[in-house]
Amino acid sequence: MEFVTNKTLEKLKYDLVRDGLVSYDDIEKAHELAVSQNINIGQILIKSNLITEEKLLKFLETKLHIPYVDLKDYTLDTRCLSFINFNDAQKYKIIPLFKIENVLTIAMADPLDLFAIDKIVEKTGCDIEPVLAAETLVLKKIEEYYKSDSSVGQISIENTENKFNWQEELHNDVLSDEHIQLLIRAILKQAILENVHEMFFEHVPNGLSVNFRHGSDVVDTGQIPSVLVVPFISKLKVLSSLDANVCELPQLGKLVFKVDEIVLTASISAFPTINGERISLKIYKPPKKLSEIGFTDLQINTIKSEIEKPGIILVCGASLAGKTHIIYSILSEMKRPDKNIMTLESISKYNLEYVNQCELNENIGFNIEKAMRFIEFQNPDLIYFEGITSKNALDYFGSLVFKNKVLITEFLADNMADLNKKLSYSDFEMFKPLISCIIFVHNQKSIEVFDNNELKRFTGIK
Repeated sequence: MEFVTNKTLEKLKYDLVRDGLVSYDDIEKAHELAVSQNINIGQILIKSNLITEEKLLKFLETKLHIPYVDLKDYTLDTRCLSFINFNDAQKYKIIPLFKIENVLTIAMADPLDLFAIDKIVEKTGCDIEPVLAAETLVLKKIEEYYKSDSSVGQISIENTENKFNWQEELHNDVLSDEHIQLLIRAILKQAILENVHEMFFEHVPNGLSVNFRHGSDVVDTGQIPSVLVVPFISKLKVLSSLDANVCELPQLGKLVFKVDEIVLTASISAFPTINGERISLKIYKPPKKLSEIGFTDLQINTIKSEIEKPGIILVCGASLAGKTHIIYSILSEMKRPDKNIMTLESISKYNLEYVNQCELNENIGFNIEKAMRFIEFQNPDLIYFEGITSKNALDYFGSLVFKNKVLITEFLADNMADLNKKLSYSDFEMFKPLISCIIFVHNQKSIEVFDNNELKRFTGIK
């Protein structure tokens, strides 16, 4: 794991040479490796035994005149956790330590990340005093201190019968922030127990309906009364790092929570309607090994073989079949420090080591068109792009195969006949011959993998 980002080390790397801690040749080689492998130069220095973590952190403390704090046995002020939510703590690799008057002291893996500091200043309204800390220990402290909350609190489903109804939480008539948080937790708990991966909240005359999607069926599980609707939506937005004061524009956020000891991620989409905001929530499970999902050794070897040569790997299946989960498992298992693997996603579901994950953000103009203009400058070996959004994007990503790139994307198809029908459309004329492998997810217990030869023989799409 990296412990400081390039913002800090790139600024001071030649000071390491001047101070006699690392040779010029070693720095240059480490820089080349960091660029080629798209990882932190600090990782290269540490892993190559060119410098110890302790020496590097002491060096940074001296050069930056920023105190270094050893978090190993440090006890922070838990009241300060409310200033920085779990998502921001993970994203910026920071954790609050204590607050004196209006000054909040935070431990940072990269104290020169001014963007992160500005964001925290904006959200907290406090003056920020950064201190330097090892990233491994920052992440460990985040896990330790946020584990009982993780945005909505620990959800325990051990020794729980499947007959659980979130509406029981409504019996508590105390209108408080804690009550709302318990209500959100209860809804998530019932969803997990019923193996629901998508739910949505819609305004109805007497409140907010809570709907679970079971396959193609939508089940109304009850209503949140009108008096709780505004605080409920506001709390759900805050926990997902969305602006609770904005309701006229679409917003996309991420909710992180724990079920027993497993961290789960949910994407949150808020969309304005004439009746009020419709909130959609999709739950994503952490990636597993392909063998644990149900792939055979032969299928795994096929995927590994196809991912080593230019082409398009298409992961197909019906809605909520688990396509994204399988792609994350592939990326997690196939990751290598010598490969530049990049993603283009609306929301990054889980942080993957050695994978450069990019979140599209329409609010600042970073959309798929902008990504297409600049991603080639990063010289990726493999790109995962989230779905096929337009003919222009389809043709562009297809053209990357001719530049020796591997593409992975997901494609909605209810069955093989539906897949063949959709791929027969003229828009896929250039894209279709470039498909080197299809992974079709029929359900959690039935997954087929077609390599190039099998595509010709069975699917009729080649």
